[in-house]
Amino acid sequence: MRKLRISAISYLNTAPLMWDFEHGTHPFAQIAKGWGTQFEISYTLPSGCAQALAEGTADIGIIPAAAYAAIPGLQILPDVAIASRRAVASILLVSQLPVELVRTVALDTSSLTSVALTKVLFAKWLGGRREFVPMEPNVEAMLERCDAGLLIGDPALKVDRARYHTLDLAEEWIRYTGKPFVFAFWAVREEALREADAGWDLARIFRESRDHGLQKENLDQIAREWAPRVGLSENGVREYLTQSIHYQLDAGCLEGLRLFYRYAAEIGALPPAPELQFAESARETVHRG
Repeated sequence: MRKLRISAISYLNTAPLMWDFEHGTHPFAQIAKGWGTQFEISYTLPSGCAQALAEGTADIGIIPAAAYAAIPGLQILPDVAIASRRAVASILLVSQLPVELVRTVALDTSSLTSVALTKVLFAKWLGGRREFVPMEPNVEAMLERCDAGLLIGDPALKVDRARYHTLDLAEEWIRYTGKPFVFAFWAVREEALREADAGWDLARIFRESRDHGLQKENLDQIAREWAPRVGLSENGVREYLTQSIHYQLDAGCLEGLRLFYRYAAEIGALPPAPELQFAESARETVHRG
């Protein structure tokens, strides 16, 4: 069996998801740490994860939700997501003008899902279409060229919100729809699932890594390591990971995800998404195939 290649996102909000793979605190983690040498892990931006799965250079990725609408042959690993049921703090529209005066918006090129969400929010609730300009996530450069800028992930967490008008896009989505918003989830290429060790339950491996990453003592370690990187206090990191981010792909999140796909397709921000397909265990896939 060849190694399964994992493409992960190099943001704070994925740190709990990668706990077992990085720290070797669970038997499954030994797979990633050398036992069986079955996983090969690389880190990139959300758009890079999507590209790696589309090109077949990764087998499993924490893909932006938007990528599922554009990449064929993917299955979702159930139960695990990066989602929000409240203001998320790391997906921001930043401006020096009130939103109703914004006419041009710089879009973070590291994002796919938040770009589509921005377009949905403007088209449906914030006063119609705007001119959108892809740009690197630098707030000063964005606001030199455009009225507003979309920032995601760690760059958004570092924004001094006292200096700007800001909209938390998860909060806006929830305000208008009453549904949680799903930013990303684990997906696996169908070909890779058939090639995996038939004894593996990939859904369990990734679910348990998340569960261990959210244990208090492990969250404390994540907070110590990440606080200086993102410019938050350790308490701020813990609050972000336990209050702002929702890590379950539960029924409410699935409702919100399907509604996002519907709205994004209606305004042309995304192609129509296929039905959600969830990965079976490798053993069941082999037997079915």
